Amino acid sequence: MDHRLKKEKQFSYIFKKGKRTSCPLFTLFSVPSKFACYKIGYSISKKVGKANKRNKLKRRLREIVRTCSLPKPYFNYVILARQGAAELDYQTLKKQICELFER
Repeated sequence: MDHRLKKEKQFSYIFKKGKRTSCPLFTLFSVPSKFACYKIGYSISKKVGKANKRNKLKRRLREIVRTCSLPKPYFNYVILARQGAAELDYQTLKKQICELFER
């Protein structure tokens, strides 16, 4: 099952209507959905680094969400990464994302 948000319209709706939860390097936006499966999108600014750094960070975030089964059903999410997030190692990244979803 594909759990990705792809359209700009979906992202902008979640940014406007979503509930915001933050930690120093990430912000999680969540909004209720009428569908049983969750959808998640990743927003990583060019301030984070060049394309290879941003892509590596996205791959790591996708893997963390996939393996930890953190998101709840009937919700859509967007994870917004801030400057400095690409420098974290995998374990620290995993810890911060887990804390973010627990809040």
